[in-house]
Amino acid sequence: MFSNQIQPEVVSLFSSTGSNPLSLFGSSCDSTLPADSLIHLLNDKSSLPAPAAPAVVILPPSLEENSDDTESSTSGLNLGQTVLHIQSPTLRTTYIRCPPNHQANLGLKHPWIHIQVRDMGREWSLELGLFDRDGHVGIVRLSTFQKQPRLKLSTRRSSPPLLHLPLSFPSISSRPLTAWATVTLHLPTLLPRFSSPSLLPRGPEGAPIPVPLAASMPSGAFSHTSYVKVYATCRLRRIWFSQSGPSKQAPWEFELYGDEYR
Repeated sequence: MFSNQIQPEVVSLFSSTGSNPLSLFGSSCDSTLPADSLIHLLNDKSSLPAPAAPAVVILPPSLEENSDDTESSTSGLNLGQTVLHIQSPTLRTTYIRCPPNHQANLGLKHPWIHIQVRDMGREWSLELGLFDRDGHVGIVRLSTFQKQPRLKLSTRRSSPPLLHLPLSFPSISSRPLTAWATVTLHLPTLLPRFSSPSLLPRGPEGAPIPVPLAASMPSGAFSHTSYVKVYATCRLRRIWFSQSGPSKQAPWEFELYGDEYR
């Protein structure tokens, strides 16, 4: 998509307030769960408009510990903006993906990705396809339910290695003001994890097992991101790539603008 184009310092891949937010994305919902699996644009504070029946939107959870009173509990600072709500009890079948064509290549060379996401108190995953400069590809998946880093290998050359990493939001006990967060990843630092000795499979006596197709494992310098895939369940405000990390302030329009605390 962007491989042969001049790439500016910052590229916004998704904005929930754009005229056509999912113009670069494909989406999938679980057709067997029409009431529970949905992708829908709504106002973060009011959770309106409601989706078409029979779909029912789950509401953000309380940020107060041991709160059973939904009338007095607080969900924290909300955004006074339209956001993308993605929900499903089956993560694998409900997601958005850029590019929508699995044969296409996003081709963004920026070393940093930023995702503004709201924790909905449910399991959530983010997935990236990463290439090194030798043309080797690996899949990085970050999930809130993953407890330890895990490397999944395949004997088929058509199936890239999958690096599954844990991801966590601030706990309720830390008393966060909002469930919104900006997840920032430095992509070049993820590629060496594919060849980490601690993640390679081992035999009964702890000796490393020879890895099939080890020569095709990504381990060189970062080249580009081939795709971005966001699974249920979460709310999204923006996804963008940049040449600079969190030390450089993002454009003002990329900031999260709250409505009020209730």
